[in-house]
Amino acid sequence: MYIAIKGLDDERFIRPLELIANLFFEETTVSFDKEDNSDLIIHFALEIKDNSVYVKGKLLDKAGNQESAEYEKEFSNYETKKEQFKQIKNAVSHTYLTMLQNWTGIIQKWGILTGVRPTKLLHRKLQEQIPTELAHKQLQEEYLITEEKIQLMQQIVERQLAVVPDLYDLRNEVSIYIGIPFCPTKCAYCTFPAYAINGRQGSVDSFLGGLHYEMREVGQWLKDHNINVTTVYFGGGTPTSITAEEMDMLYEEMYSSFPNVNLIREITVEAGRPDTITKEKLDVLKKWKIDRISINPQSYIQETLKAIGRHHTVEETIEKFHLARSMEMKNINMDLIIGLPGEGIAEFTHTLNETEKLLPESLTVHTLSFKRASEMTKNKERYKVADRQEISQMMELAEDWTKAHQYHPYYLYRQKNILGNLENVGYSTKGQESIYNIMIMEEQQSIIGLGCGASSKLVDPKTGKITRFANPKDPKTYNENYQTYTTEKIKMLSELFQVKTTFAN
Repeated sequence: MYIAIKGLDDERFIRPLELIANLFFEETTVSFDKEDNSDLIIHFALEIKDNSVYVKGKLLDKAGNQESAEYEKEFSNYETKKEQFKQIKNAVSHTYLTMLQNWTGIIQKWGILTGVRPTKLLHRKLQEQIPTELAHKQLQEEYLITEEKIQLMQQIVERQLAVVPDLYDLRNEVSIYIGIPFCPTKCAYCTFPAYAINGRQGSVDSFLGGLHYEMREVGQWLKDHNINVTTVYFGGGTPTSITAEEMDMLYEEMYSSFPNVNLIREITVEAGRPDTITKEKLDVLKKWKIDRISINPQSYIQETLKAIGRHHTVEETIEKFHLARSMEMKNINMDLIIGLPGEGIAEFTHTLNETEKLLPESLTVHTLSFKRASEMTKNKERYKVADRQEISQMMELAEDWTKAHQYHPYYLYRQKNILGNLENVGYSTKGQESIYNIMIMEEQQSIIGLGCGASSKLVDPKTGKITRFANPKDPKTYNENYQTYTTEKIKMLSELFQVKTTFAN
């Protein structure tokens, strides 16, 4: 689909217009200067006043059909020029989406939103003490979000505040993400730092040495400045890819390095690949009082698992779940993915039926996303997926199933190129929600990333401004530079929390 845009000349408009067009069409190209052979020509007229922007749009297709829309948005008095331009972009997007919805007959339930964290918008309005009904009305008017999605956001925000009543007051604490970049194999849809562990023991040893160093140095800085840790999350890759002995030393390091470990509200270890779980590793988790893990089936169709590069069997998922339960793992999360290649309503219904036999405490329902660097995206012709309507029906099945089994939505996030323009939703039984998932999605406190591929998201305690810092994704680069990255990270933390830092020789 080729769309020619007239009346705008700022390149900063191209990306948001392209993202919105991709909600309707496959592989859209949006251009200011391409008019010949364009499928659609869209004219915009902008009138920017002192306190508002007025946008008028007209859409024309090859057959001569037309659509038009207009929208006016007032600026807030305190907005900077940068914030004003964001409002102008949103106003253009509002007009653009309205015309495309009218022309295609497809309603985008998330409106103009293409970002990852829609619930942040509702949190922000509540923090500004805007009444709930007015906040809902503003979200609908400003972003064209449907009532259905507004209610989902409200449910999630209410659950989050019930689980973490002091959510808005945790900026003087931090959470910690620890990245283990190894897996048995790499899944076709994956873009996380994940390297096949077989034959890499030298890299694993070097990596773990660097990780222990990072944990000690950052932990000492936290102790020196009386900063407590809210949650710790071991992710990856698959953290249970390393040996039981290596896991034992890693958790011992956590207990000795981090401040007031007894006050940490939650420690989670992803054991997502069932083929990495053993009795010995579960014994280690139990020893260190870690009972919240993930065991991720993704699907209960064996052909699907093979197609996406997961080498465990359906039976192994079930077996390892029961093993974990027998060893007092009290909060098990399972991930399911809607829209995997070759799967439709019948296959997803089977997966839900199998999940019903296990009933984990929490369940994350993902919608497949074609991530740019994944094997699946590079070879789309090999991976046939369901159409938009069937994807939406599968999501409705998941919503009905979770309601029927007393699961409640408590976090959500969205991704670009997600099938059906839907979302990923975390559900749990009451009291079993992941606090870390809430913290990472709502960005109310700093998340310090340790390990290979770990990204730190540093939230200014006063302003809420976010600064990001990423460790290298490949083990070799990490192993060669972990001291440098640790020093840089601690400097950034010291500036953020406005404290002095001294470094050991």
